[in-house]
Amino acid sequence: MTWVTISLSAGTLVGMAVILTYILGWANKAFHVEVDPRVEAINDVLPGANCGGCGFVGCGEYAEAVASGDTEVNKCTVGGASCAADIAGIMGVEVEESLPYRPVIHCGAHYSQRLQRTEYRGEQRCQTANIVAGVQGCTYGCLGFGDCTAACKYDAIHIIDGLASVDYDKCIGCGACANVCPRNIISMVPFRYEQMIAVTCSNKDFGKAVKDVCTVGCIGCKACQRNSNLFKIENNLSVVNYDAYNDLDDSGIDKLKKAMDKCPRKGIVFMGKPTEKDILSVMHEDVPKIAKPDFKTTVDDTEWRG
Repeated sequence: MTWVTISLSAGTLVGMAVILTYILGWANKAFHVEVDPRVEAINDVLPGANCGGCGFVGCGEYAEAVASGDTEVNKCTVGGASCAADIAGIMGVEVEESLPYRPVIHCGAHYSQRLQRTEYRGEQRCQTANIVAGVQGCTYGCLGFGDCTAACKYDAIHIIDGLASVDYDKCIGCGACANVCPRNIISMVPFRYEQMIAVTCSNKDFGKAVKDVCTVGCIGCKACQRNSNLFKIENNLSVVNYDAYNDLDDSGIDKLKKAMDKCPRKGIVFMGKPTEKDILSVMHEDVPKIAKPDFKTTVDDTEWRG
């Protein structure tokens, strides 16, 4: 009887296999979802960084959004112009002109330039320190504990003497640093040139209050505004009109330089990569270093920041 038992078991297994195969085949057809072949093609040309700089969770989600027409083809900051061109070719559209977004640090105070600092012994993170009163006198300035450094996957931002500094040679503009800054002093700004001007302060208090907490913060004196139409004082803080910045003639450039020279706190600086001309012009001079941060503030995405 053993052979009968074995035969029945084998027959049962074969029957179940046939039935399950039929069910799986039916389910495959019944629940099949057509995948746009362009999604896979777009995924192939994306760099696979999954940095989130495009505003989507990862490259796969961005590819699906592009294929469905829900977003532009030039959102990948890592892939840049060549990647956008490849995606546009897949989608059969023209690439709209886009500018690289880069971060700008709206604070210029190192440890020695910050007044009323107290020793902080809590968790060494900006998010934590930001909710503790009295860590430093300026409630607008960089805390310097490096949340932005930890968030950057490209080693493009570092804390130097308590102040965040961007390495523009490595920065791809993903915006991770701006997203984690609890004080929203890091702006993502479209760079129209290798270098852009920025105001390295976010303090909106009156001048005397600023002087009490920082030796380099903007005091709203209007010297920049009086010398160049690129600047205006809003809420006691100098901001840059970047639309006017695009149309500077020689006279406008001279006024800009004068405004920078007249700033008593030296808080108007160039940020970005020095051009070859810049490097050669200061090769034999003892001049202040060119600051390396970028700009557009996360406090108000609809508002240009200087």
